[in-house]
Amino acid sequence: MNRRALPAVAALSATAALLMTACSSGSGGGGSSSDKIKGVDHGSAASPSASAAREPGGAQRPNIKLPTSFQVEFTGWTNSDPKLQAILDDSKQQLMGSYAAIIAGNPNDAPMAFYNTGEALMTGKQWIKGFADKDLTLIGKTRAYKPQARISPNGSGTFFYCVDESKSSTRNTKTNKVTGTPADKAQVLYRTKLSKNSSGVWQTTFVTTTQGGCR
Repeated sequence: MNRRALPAVAALSATAALLMTACSSGSGGGGSSSDKIKGVDHGSAASPSASAAREPGGAQRPNIKLPTSFQVEFTGWTNSDPKLQAILDDSKQQLMGSYAAIIAGNPNDAPMAFYNTGEALMTGKQWIKGFADKDLTLIGKTRAYKPQARISPNGSGTFFYCVDESKSSTRNTKTNKVTGTPADKAQVLYRTKLSKNSSGVWQTTFVTTTQGGCR
């Protein structure tokens, strides 16, 4: 289990048990050779398309909003393959929902159960409770970049991406003490595994992180 130090902002639900590797026989994901994540087996990749978009269908997805005091920038989160774009779209909302739950101090915030299941949901709730118990909220800005998605022959998904925490911090809501993320741990590699539920939502089942894994 790879638990992040509490002040590191992008930890969130990234406390699950297993490291996931990319599916070597899966479908290709977006990203040029310059965008490859060190240490990740990317296989064959399809070029991302800036015009690619997916209209959410099936399930009624929750509306997630973050306060102006904490924002997330998503760079390159498009893919020419609509099946892989669906993974990017739901993974984006999963990350946003985790941030929103920390800021709300509510491990049971609705998007958590909507976009997470199994081990990811259980450990995510525990992690968010850790923030709440220490009266911590999030401020500043993070950037999520270098997304790499795969779909395996059995229909499960694997998703890798990076988060830059260098401009984000935690703030104690009682003392107003601000704690930034150390520079050597600011570029965080996320490895996630997903499954599509009966409503067509790609839910995160496992997450692990590597601090400094995206230098």
